[in-house]
Amino acid sequence: MEFTKVGTSQLTLLIIGTVIFFAAPLVMAIIWKVKKKEKISTILIGAATFLLFALILEKPIQNVLVFPTLMGLPYHGAAQFLDANPILWALVVGLFPGVFEETGRLVAYKTLLKNRKNRETSISHGIGHGGIEVILVVGISYVTYIVYALMINSGTFGTLIEQAQAQGTDSVAQGYTIAAQLAAFSAGDLFLDIVERIFAVMYHIGASVLVFYACKDKKKFWLYPLAILIHTLIDGFAGLQIAGVISVSAWASELLIAISGSLTFFGAYFLLYRKDKNEDAGTVLSSSERSENA
Repeated sequence: MEFTKVGTSQLTLLIIGTVIFFAAPLVMAIIWKVKKKEKISTILIGAATFLLFALILEKPIQNVLVFPTLMGLPYHGAAQFLDANPILWALVVGLFPGVFEETGRLVAYKTLLKNRKNRETSISHGIGHGGIEVILVVGISYVTYIVYALMINSGTFGTLIEQAQAQGTDSVAQGYTIAAQLAAFSAGDLFLDIVERIFAVMYHIGASVLVFYACKDKKKFWLYPLAILIHTLIDGFAGLQIAGVISVSAWASELLIAISGSLTFFGAYFLLYRKDKNEDAGTVLSSSERSENA
């Protein structure tokens, strides 16, 4: 079984991408901690929130409902119904990460972080949540791509596909698709992945700010369901593309992510985070004025 070889330039780009996706979140976390003198535990709690609520809780439950065959389960009626209704399928696919990840933030703020009321806590948590997603979702994927590329070039990738085929897995077509994608991997592909992750992290930081203030002020609790709605719409749009309901270019898809991430981040920053600073400054000023008048 022959596959198109992966060139040196493609391998180099994959290695560069791997370094970026592992190093960038760590550097961002370190800079933020040092600059703001934030507790590293807040960042780690943000990372743990993603691990627990997105990977350990959300994915298995979602797979049982939407992708039962991936779990070795029968193709049940609920999955058949969703597959027959692609718009509903996309909504469910988007709703799961929306509900689980935003609820994870809420639980973290209500429990482990309940005594950390400083506004920096919100961004620290977002950096941890978004950063670990970059490492585990994209960084690990790039490591896998490098392994596949080396196997393709050494001729062992075909053996792996044949073994999977012998076990009853229809993996030949998938193997050729992976090989073709790796052989054609370009700087543009890497750039798109980097841009997507930048705005995805911006979204996570913005959403962490939204849920933080939903917990900090009971009158602003509506920010929590707003975060769920925004998250659902972003992932639901991706679901519509996967389901074939809509078809847009990669650049158009990245533009949507950029707009969503930017609006969430800057909206949360200017309307909540920065306003919190101004209110604190106003409180300090009022106290000083009272002292002078006394």
